[in-house]
Amino acid sequence: MKLAYVTTYDAHDVEKWSGTGYYIGQSLKNRSTDVEYIGSLRDTLATKILRKCKQHYYNLQHKNYLRDTEPFTLKQYAKEIDQKLSQTNSNIVFSATTNSIAYLDCKQPIAFWTDATFGSMINFYPEFSNLCQETIKHGNQMEEIALERCQLAIYSSDWAAQAAIKLHRADPAKVKVVPFGANLECDRTLDDIHTLVNSRPLDTCKLLFLGVDWQRKGGNVALEVARSLNKAGLKTELTVAGCQPEFEGTMPDFVKPLGFISKSSSEGKAKINKLFAEAHFLILPSLAECYGIVFCEANSFGVPCLATHVGGIPTAIKDNINGKTFAKDAAVSDYCDYITNMFSDYKQYRSLSISSFHEYQQRLNWEVAGQTVRNLLKELKR
Repeated sequence: MKLAYVTTYDAHDVEKWSGTGYYIGQSLKNRSTDVEYIGSLRDTLATKILRKCKQHYYNLQHKNYLRDTEPFTLKQYAKEIDQKLSQTNSNIVFSATTNSIAYLDCKQPIAFWTDATFGSMINFYPEFSNLCQETIKHGNQMEEIALERCQLAIYSSDWAAQAAIKLHRADPAKVKVVPFGANLECDRTLDDIHTLVNSRPLDTCKLLFLGVDWQRKGGNVALEVARSLNKAGLKTELTVAGCQPEFEGTMPDFVKPLGFISKSSSEGKAKINKLFAEAHFLILPSLAECYGIVFCEANSFGVPCLATHVGGIPTAIKDNINGKTFAKDAAVSDYCDYITNMFSDYKQYRSLSISSFHEYQQRLNWEVAGQTVRNLLKELKR
């Protein structure tokens, strides 16, 4: 099987899309699949023309305009991909997005693997809020054309898959769900996880908040959870990595801000690994989340996750198996009660941690994901 792996960005770059595009390609290459990369895609002409459209909508209507849903841009992508396909002998075109293949007309079957549909993102993520009507029209049109042209539409969560069917009228027969894996290498064994869990302190709760967007990822809730636990008598530390905490006044002494840590360097990976290894819980009470690769990463260290029941998170986190999801408007006390109960019966915490690692081993890693997708791709016919 020979794939033409199409992305608008350079999928060799681990910094793009938090490394997910990179790991998608690697997961298939490691499953004896011949992968030929097509990307980054150039749309220089479209950029120059459409920049004025963005300025127009922002200045006159105070609306946001997205260039990468514009048919002119998408047709430029398709033209470039078609030219490069003529130089390959691939038998499947595979993408990590729908915008690159929406207008692609080729002899090969088309498949994609992504984490959301355009319609599901509207007013969900900040950058998809307050959109102009032209962008909404073109974005939905892009999604529906891509779903019509493709033979296989793979999503990382049930939330995204259902959006494809309900919002964009996708054929349910071609829609599949395959969770993404962890964007960190893992050679840990069950014995290693037992050692890590047993090394975590019994008298201090170590919470890890790891995300680049303090507001969207629910940093304020994580902060209040840590504050309340300390007030209730359970010594708690909140380590914040990926962004800077946002709050008024003096930073509490229980908050440990580390800023952004890059996975592209060995030093950065080592720091992140150490943070996961030492944490009792990953806490990420997101207001919006398409999936959450970080949950898979935490589970690979036997770290349970505390998050909200929104977007694609419930596919990654199964309650009381590898963490716990809470309503978006849940009280801080709900998080605190769950954590306190775990610490009062530490045997229960250990069991949850081991169960979290099992979830990583069984379904939240790129080896399992890559093999599952490869099997789906093998069923496609020209």
